[in-house]
Amino acid sequence: MSARQVLLYFAWSRAAESSARLTAIDDRFPAIFELRRLFYPKFEDLADPLQVDQGITGFLDHVQKPNFAAFVEQASAQSSRPVVQVERVADDGRVTPLDAALIADVDTILVISFDSLATGQAASPAEVAAVRQFLAHPGHLLAVCPHHDIGSSTEPTEMATRARRIAEHLHHGDRAIPPRQAFGGFARSLLAGLGVPVENRFGLRPAVEANGNPAAIECDRFRDRWGLLNGVTTFNAHPHLPQLERVGASIGRLDVLVRQRIDLDAPPHPFTQSGRQTFDALLQSRPELFPGTLLVGDTTLWSSTAGGHESLQKLWSNILRRHRE
Repeated sequence: MSARQVLLYFAWSRAAESSARLTAIDDRFPAIFELRRLFYPKFEDLADPLQVDQGITGFLDHVQKPNFAAFVEQASAQSSRPVVQVERVADDGRVTPLDAALIADVDTILVISFDSLATGQAASPAEVAAVRQFLAHPGHLLAVCPHHDIGSSTEPTEMATRARRIAEHLHHGDRAIPPRQAFGGFARSLLAGLGVPVENRFGLRPAVEANGNPAAIECDRFRDRWGLLNGVTTFNAHPHLPQLERVGASIGRLDVLVRQRIDLDAPPHPFTQSGRQTFDALLQSRPELFPGTLLVGDTTLWSSTAGGHESLQKLWSNILRRHRE
């Protein structure tokens, strides 16, 4: 047993996410009733309104959070301690910050930054200071995990913006994703505060094998100083994964540990027009930056529902069993 204490921190505001206008197409999670309509009969076990909220709240509780149940179960069993699960803003608006009081007895933090940019979640100076102090311990590990940013555009005209969004939508091919859906404001602000700004760009479709399993990842095992990737051969095949773009100072402070191949048989994406065939899928802080370890990856690295589960279980196990100092 690793005897580690893991914190799974959902950086969203339930109140803000759940109250998004259902008449707006962009920048929100889907509602349960929408999934039932789009993918009938896949979600009909969630059809009873007396048991399942048919709005966005139901999606958070019955689709989104259960994605992480397998990790929670494995981590709790392997560490012999229950995983602490916290939502940043509760239904009643109560805020639980990622501060010194919350992380005092924790050595492994996973920040699931599934917060819509529209809700304005951002790390405060006190939170950044607490996390920096957390990373001052050599045995501590922090994984900051945004998801995609689909449809953000700097095109000069409305027509060009629309064309770009259509191209991105056709590339990933997920009917449940709107033209514009951006997550990860808390992750971006926390990383910027730590001096390692990263932008989660696009929603890229990863390559898969003929049988639909995730394609092999490209690893820089030389820089994998903790052996986190031992036995890890794939990540997952979630259809819209971000390029984790190192910005400014982070280029010299974060290494790319893992790249994933892009599905070049999918409709073309603007990101691939320059010849890119891979995206940066996992970043790691350089040894001299913090005594502890910072990872930056996608939220779905901790999910069991997009393929590659057996390989991801090895990643989870390696993180929990890493050398203690």
